[in-house]
Amino acid sequence: MKFDTLRSIGHNIADSLGSGIGLMIGVYEMDVFGEAAGATEGTLTVDFLLGTATGGIVSDTLALAIAKYRDALGPLCAKHGASVSDFRELSARYTTINGERRIAVIVEDRSGHHCIDEYVGIPARHVKVLDAQGRVRTKRRPSV
Repeated sequence: MKFDTLRSIGHNIADSLGSGIGLMIGVYEMDVFGEAAGATEGTLTVDFLLGTATGGIVSDTLALAIAKYRDALGPLCAKHGASVSDFRELSARYTTINGERRIAVIVEDRSGHHCIDEYVGIPARHVKVLDAQGRVRTKRRPSV
């Protein structure tokens, strides 16, 4: 399985939860960023493989939505020609920094290839930075 396909799946599912309108799971009112703001560290981390959240106490509505995303992951992977077993890790860290909603999507495949992609806003877009020549580029963390 191509690693970029797994990254795409990670973005899609994390963005769906972050949007607050979970069309893919039939839950239309949730606020992961609002609940993350109330967490001790101001961050919630969602593990889509286990269907759990860490970093704070989540509402029953959000906990149910996260479990539904775990169940929807298999069909989403199949649409992309992948399998849930292609992932060793698929999680997203939700936080609000200076009023900006941010998502860090962590993807690791079964062979250990790992990356963290950072997104901002709704819909989630890659964080942009200036390179040494002053050009706008996508912020990337090195893959391992």
